[in-house]
Amino acid sequence: MHILSLFKPSNLAKDLPAGLVVFLVALPLCLGISLASNAPLAAGIIAGIVGGLVVGVLGGSSTSVTGPAAGLTAVVAVQIAELGSFQAFLAAVIVAGVLQIVFGILKGGFLSSFFPSSVVKGLLAAIGIIIILKQLPHLVGYDTDPVGETDFCQTDQKNTFTELPAAFQMFLPGAAMIGLLSLGLLIFWGKVPRLQKSPIPGPLVAVLFGTAVNLVLIQIGHPWAIAPTHLVQVPVAEGASGFLQLFSFPDFSALAKPAVYGAAVTLAVIASLETLLTIEAVDKIDPQQRKSPANRELLAQGAGNIVSGLLGGLPMTSVIVRSGANLNAGAQTKISAIFHGVLLLGCVALLPQWLNQIPLCALAAILIVTGYKLASPKIIGQMWKEGKYQFLPFAVTVIAIVFTNLLTGILIGLGMSLLFILYSNFRRPIHQVLEKHLAGNVMRIELPPQVSFLNRAAIQKSLYAIPAGGSILIDARNTDYIDPDILDLLADFKNVTAKAHGVELKVVGLKERYERLQDEEVEFADYSSRELQQSLKPMEALQILKAGHERFLAGKPLVRDLRRQAGATAQGQFPIAAVLGCIDSRAPIEHIFDLGVGDAFVARIAGNVARDKMIGSLEFACGVAGAKLLLVLGHTSCGAVKASVELKVAGKTAAEATGCDHLDELVAIIQGSIDPAKAKEFSAMSDEQKKMFVDEVARKNVLSTMSYIREKSRILDRLIREDKVMIVGAIYDVNTGKVEFL
Repeated sequence: MHILSLFKPSNLAKDLPAGLVVFLVALPLCLGISLASNAPLAAGIIAGIVGGLVVGVLGGSSTSVTGPAAGLTAVVAVQIAELGSFQAFLAAVIVAGVLQIVFGILKGGFLSSFFPSSVVKGLLAAIGIIIILKQLPHLVGYDTDPVGETDFCQTDQKNTFTELPAAFQMFLPGAAMIGLLSLGLLIFWGKVPRLQKSPIPGPLVAVLFGTAVNLVLIQIGHPWAIAPTHLVQVPVAEGASGFLQLFSFPDFSALAKPAVYGAAVTLAVIASLETLLTIEAVDKIDPQQRKSPANRELLAQGAGNIVSGLLGGLPMTSVIVRSGANLNAGAQTKISAIFHGVLLLGCVALLPQWLNQIPLCALAAILIVTGYKLASPKIIGQMWKEGKYQFLPFAVTVIAIVFTNLLTGILIGLGMSLLFILYSNFRRPIHQVLEKHLAGNVMRIELPPQVSFLNRAAIQKSLYAIPAGGSILIDARNTDYIDPDILDLLADFKNVTAKAHGVELKVVGLKERYERLQDEEVEFADYSSRELQQSLKPMEALQILKAGHERFLAGKPLVRDLRRQAGATAQGQFPIAAVLGCIDSRAPIEHIFDLGVGDAFVARIAGNVARDKMIGSLEFACGVAGAKLLLVLGHTSCGAVKASVELKVAGKTAAEATGCDHLDELVAIIQGSIDPAKAKEFSAMSDEQKKMFVDEVARKNVLSTMSYIREKSRILDRLIREDKVMIVGAIYDVNTGKVEFL
């Protein structure tokens, strides 16, 4: 995105309010994640500020927002304990940032392209469900656990579900009232189109409303007034020196400990995985469907973690909760993420007392609405309709995240998707087609551009499914890379198993570097040989043409190497059929019957008529060259037939109508198939009736041509009577592509 577009007034009008909403959402989350991580409260705020100002500026995503991640809380708490101090942990955060920069330089962001969409959508839905379940207690004032806590099993020995009954038994009336009213206000705001278009975001109104109501309750001394423990609790610094005391600085002497590097690798891998998953998920719900540059995001995240570690902040990732709230608030560019960082810095430094008046229940209402949009029932219904191979990984991801934690759930979801990928590769990993070639059935296995170890089981299954005496063609013409394990499988099958089972295996398209499996001549698949021609009966030749026509209709012609066929047939031809067709460009004989080089003699003449010279060619094809089938092929909407009918009706010759001196003989032959009585009615016919009449003349012309051939050619008539050659008539429909055999 061009830098100037970030500051367009139309974008700023949406980005600044969105940044304010994200700031309100991020504030309690930063504090809660610090508590859940056993880190200083200010550490989460610092990470949020750096995520907005550093990552927001350097990153390439227009909509994702970076900050301390709930998915890292358990890891952070464990690493702080193992390293002995928060300062030593900060050194690990810095090293983790360096590693992320290395990942970005090495283009590690490509991994985001391999995350299954079912897992990404499951991640979004699971986060939405967790937000709702975790924020319901806060909505009614039950704030025993940190706001940013997302694990199923909690530190107070309760879990997500056992927390809910306790919350609704021990709720605070004032918090419940403010929380429910704020929630209702947000729902109402989202339903009214005029309010949706308002420059004032609904979440800001909800926060101001909740804060004002509580201040009034405090002012009048009402027992429902919310106590400070249920409000936002930003650390308050006394003066500039007190503000500086909020920062912690890394203990670089800890870099001598091997454990620091183990912690850094753990943090870098998990933070990078969460970031890549998040930007992939956020891109899916972005109304503008922009694609975030994954490698640039890794570089920005690495830089952000280095700065966060230097200033005493927690490790950070791109976060779905903040990003979802950002999009729901109408953010257009990354200015919203940067502005939220500015607000965190400015308000925490200058207005902490005012922030500490915001009820957590009002913020919980904002998060619940965000969660509902992430886990919309429409998304679940959509995944259900997409079938079990999409729904099951989606459902497993959702259940795993809800009942464990974010990181474990993602890994389980990815594992489930991998199982489905392996199963799918085993079931149908390669394109294989049973082709009916001239010499018999051939199983053609078409390898994909990249053949990895994931394809091994399925290729092996396909090879061993070929019956004894069968034929296999391994087609690798579109393949750029074959895993050495697959090469071993093919070489072993060709040299050992195929010989033992009498299976004929041929390979085409392999590169020169694969010396163990050189390309071979594919006699059984490419062209008609003398032996094959002599073994065919006329009816079998007809069936070959019919099978080819079925492939033509299905759009699945045989894959042929025509250059190889040209070379193989250069020394001789052994056609199985001779076809007398029309010169019409819409009736290509070789395509209609899916024929290869050398398979058929094709004679084409306007109106597919036969006279002495044409009959001589057909006599050579069948009597000398050995073709077993003589096909006379007409077609619908034939221009020659239509012209012959119109000239007959008009009483003109072709020379008179066209100026062509050599058409009259052809026209006269075709006109022999016209019923004179019906021709008189031609002028009065409708366009559809005229078309039907012309097509009927074309049919009679085919039958007439067949009779004329037998009448004038003694050798062809004898071959037909002796069942050595079959003569067949057919009409090709230029509209449907179908051939009607007469």
